[in-house]
Amino acid sequence: MSVAVLAAIVLAGCGADAGGAPRADGSAAPRSGLPGAPTAEKGRVSLLQKVGDDGPLRSLDVHADGRWECADCAGDGVTSTGALDGEQVKRLQDLLADPGLAKETDQARQYRVSCIDALTSSLVTAVGLITSQDCPGEEKPPIAYEILLLLTQATPAEPAA
Repeated sequence: MSVAVLAAIVLAGCGADAGGAPRADGSAAPRSGLPGAPTAEKGRVSLLQKVGDDGPLRSLDVHADGRWECADCAGDGVTSTGALDGEQVKRLQDLLADPGLAKETDQARQYRVSCIDALTSSLVTAVGLITSQDCPGEEKPPIAYEILLLLTQATPAEPAA
């Protein structure tokens, strides 16, 4: 199963706002990003990580205010929560608002997963899905990679190998 399909399934299961879904008042939430690509509400980001086809799927959802929830981060089925500090929240929001992030989406880069049994990380942002793998020679999208580093260093989102 591809990471994009897994991202869509996890987002549906975790209740993350994929855009366009009805709000409590009956109006539709605005949809951003590219058609067909999973997206997150502006200011939010989700990180999905998986090693190979058989590894556990770890998911981290970070709200605009820095609160986060991580499901199965340690591969033990436990969900943990926490919050980024003020400086981390500002940095994350600055990175998510960077106009260059839209050029890093899987669709914009025409990204295809190319490594077997590698750590695959997918960021679901308001501009779309951004996937990267820990493969020799794979070029990392610079803004998305900064977001990935911030999230994995500030939360237990990095899987233990």
